[in-house]
Amino acid sequence: MSVGLLAVVDDILSAAMKASAKAAGVVIDDAAVTPQYVQGITPARELPVVGKIALGSLANKFLIIIPAALLLTAFAPWVLPYLLILGGTYLCFEGAEKVLEWFGVQHGHADEGARDEKKLVLGAVRTDLILSTEIMLISLASLEKGLDIWATLAILAVIALLMTGVVYGAVALLVKIDDIGLKMAKNPVRRVRHTGTRIVRSMPAVFRFISILGTVAMLWVGGHLVLVNLGEVGWHFPVDVLHGVEHALHNLGPVVVWIVDTIISAIAGLILGLLIVGIILGVAKLFGKKPNFHEGEESPADVHV
Repeated sequence: MSVGLLAVVDDILSAAMKASAKAAGVVIDDAAVTPQYVQGITPARELPVVGKIALGSLANKFLIIIPAALLLTAFAPWVLPYLLILGGTYLCFEGAEKVLEWFGVQHGHADEGARDEKKLVLGAVRTDLILSTEIMLISLASLEKGLDIWATLAILAVIALLMTGVVYGAVALLVKIDDIGLKMAKNPVRRVRHTGTRIVRSMPAVFRFISILGTVAMLWVGGHLVLVNLGEVGWHFPVDVLHGVEHALHNLGPVVVWIVDTIISAIAGLILGLLIVGIILGVAKLFGKKPNFHEGEESPADVHV
């Protein structure tokens, strides 16, 4: 009995690792996007906030994404591409809004005083919902055919726990590495002290890079989601252009193809995001309102080196 149970567990873990490997790119994006929500808050609150976001991510996966994915896959698979288009569009909107901030275009009122943790966590969890949806759907699509619902559920549960642990473990390390550097800088050993000092001095630049990478990741992932899923719902031209470029560059190697694919997706995401921002601002102006796009997160423009 125990041997059979161990075999089942081993099969589930193996299937989960195999399926989740294809979502590795989105996991990197998720880890790059999240730290910008934690920057600027009191150091003592950094890990608790990361913990709240991680719990929100687990709630996203177990209470929303996995049940919805299983139900829709069974009864209405045609809905999934439309949901991914909506999610991709939202990521494009968030990314474009932050790009505008790089150039000094501010919307709404800047945060004053202490940052609002509730808004910060809600904004991060909302963004995580979209990224986690893609992670879980990619993983679901990568599973072997013919699995029963309980095996599928078990594998998706393992993937959800694994991905959440990897992403938010990395985020926790990133946001606390400056504290580690400070402790090292007080070490009596000269080499350790100098290493700690270099870590502390480099962290503003590291976080600015992470913030920029997170914004680019939103545009890349969002743009790619929209392009690919427009093809799934019947408008093939955008994804055909993307595939045509990939085919033309095939002989240059997978790295070049990936880079160009990423650039095209990010540009498409930026264009779509700017269009959404423009529509929102235009409608708001029509009604005499000034929308506030911020949800407590730190924009790349606000991260000073």
